[in-house]
Amino acid sequence: MEYHSDRFEDFSLLVFKNEKLVAVLPANRKGNQLFSHQGLSYGSFVISKKTRISDYFNIVSTLLKWINTEGFLELTIKQLPFIYNKNLAEEFEYVLGEIDYSLVANNSYYVLDNLKEYKPNRNRTRAIKKAQKQMELVNSGMDLFWESILTKNLKDKFGVKPVHTYSEIDALQSKFPNEIKFYGAKEGAVLHAGVVLFITENVVHFQYSSGKEDRDETGALDFLFDAIIKKYSNYKYISFGSSATDDTLKIDSGLAYWKESFGAYLMPQRTYTIKTNSGTNLERAFK
Repeated sequence: MEYHSDRFEDFSLLVFKNEKLVAVLPANRKGNQLFSHQGLSYGSFVISKKTRISDYFNIVSTLLKWINTEGFLELTIKQLPFIYNKNLAEEFEYVLGEIDYSLVANNSYYVLDNLKEYKPNRNRTRAIKKAQKQMELVNSGMDLFWESILTKNLKDKFGVKPVHTYSEIDALQSKFPNEIKFYGAKEGAVLHAGVVLFITENVVHFQYSSGKEDRDETGALDFLFDAIIKKYSNYKYISFGSSATDDTLKIDSGLAYWKESFGAYLMPQRTYTIKTNSGTNLERAFK
């Protein structure tokens, strides 16, 4: 989080049990509001798989009560999609049933699983086969992609810029070369499309993807996604991310169809606001 530390007032919290670190809550404050974390794609508690449910409840309860004494009435968490957990970990969903919270956002997050049986639909297959005759997969040219394709398309279509500047994403990739990868679809000397991947233990996530104006005719982006899905077929999941294009989080039907045509399915990614004074409720959750 260092690269954008000037944009957020960090308020990340550590929880200890008998002087041993047992949990982390990445967080930032904005006035009298607390978020986990506005500078990250996801938030929530980071807790060891060895934690028993009674300790889990105590961790959340302790955090909420401490946050409340610091003057924060609410904690907003953009929940981590379960595909990123290293183990089965749905304790937080259970905890929500014991505390006072509101669902404040419900995003459409698309995921492809069962990669060994991956098979795009007929329209995608046709475009992929056409592009395979002209395109090759490359892993260079991220600077050209960033300025000439991605930034241009976001400005022309939505009037926005990428969340990261090129210098930021380049610096991040230099620190995490195995976790951040770039691939492009090239025809001769011309780069037609590109994607930036964020890679974790279970998930290959399409963080940024875009193609030139002729991408529908050339099939460059279809070719690129297909090549990457096959390249990383040993992973559990391919994440296509949200199918919303603005802050309303309404599903863009064309974008959703495009992701579904590769076999991806929707899972909800929810954002919750929790009343910090409900931490005491967790003390009564056990007989």
